[in-house]
Amino acid sequence: MDDRLIVALDVPNAVAGLALAERLGDTVGFYKIGLGMLTGGGLALANELKQEHGKRIFLDMKLFDIGATIEAAVRGLAKFDLDFLTVHGDPHVIRAAREGAAGSGLKILGVTVLTSLDRADLDAAMIAPGDLHDLTVERAARAFEAGADGVICSPREAAAIRALPGSRLIVTPGVRPEGADPGDQKRIETPAAAIAAGADHIVVGRPVWQAADPRAAAQAIVAQLGPRAVH
Repeated sequence: MDDRLIVALDVPNAVAGLALAERLGDTVGFYKIGLGMLTGGGLALANELKQEHGKRIFLDMKLFDIGATIEAAVRGLAKFDLDFLTVHGDPHVIRAAREGAAGSGLKILGVTVLTSLDRADLDAAMIAPGDLHDLTVERAARAFEAGADGVICSPREAAAIRALPGSRLIVTPGVRPEGADPGDQKRIETPAAAIAAGADHIVVGRPVWQAADPRAAAQAIVAQLGPRAVH
C-alpha cells in the first residue's frame, strides 16, 4: 500500500464507507473521514478501520474555536488513536490543538486556505487582501511556527511551502487525475504534479468513489505518483 494516497470517504454513512474500504482492499491504506460523515457514524468507522483493518486515519474536522475549547476537543479526539487531525491554521488554534494532542501520536495539520476558494471568495469573506498564493504560504509559515506537524494546502502552493525553513508534512487536496471533473475544487493539479511539488500525501475522493471500479481508479492514481522523495 502506498500511503501517499489518502482516499476521502465522502459517502453518506459508516456503512457505505466500510463497504467502499472493503472494495478498495489492500490498494488503499489511508483514509480521510470528514465532517460530512460525523453524524453518520464517522468516528466509529474511523476506529474500526484503524483498529480492525490496520488503516491510517485522517480526521478532517477543521476545528476552529477559542483555545480552551480546541484543547478539550482535541484531547478527546486523541483518545481514538488516529493519525492526522485538521484544525484551522490560525496560531492560537494550532497551539491549543498541540496541547490537546500532547502525549499522543495524533499529528495536527493546519488548514491554510481551502482549495475550493479563490481570491474573490476571500474578498467576500473579508480576508486580508493580497495574492492568494502568498497568503497561503504565510499562513503555512505561521502554522509551523506555532507548532503544527503539517499543513493542508493546494498543490499549487506545495513547492513554496516545502521551501520554508522547518517545513513539515504537506497534505494536498484539490488533486484530480488528468481529465477528471474538478467538482467544487478551484486550485487543482494532477497526482504526479502534487507529489513533484513536494506534497507528502494527496487526498482524492470523488475520482475514486464515483468510479465504476474504485479499486482500479485508486491503483491508477498510485501508479502516477512515481518514486518517493526524501524531504
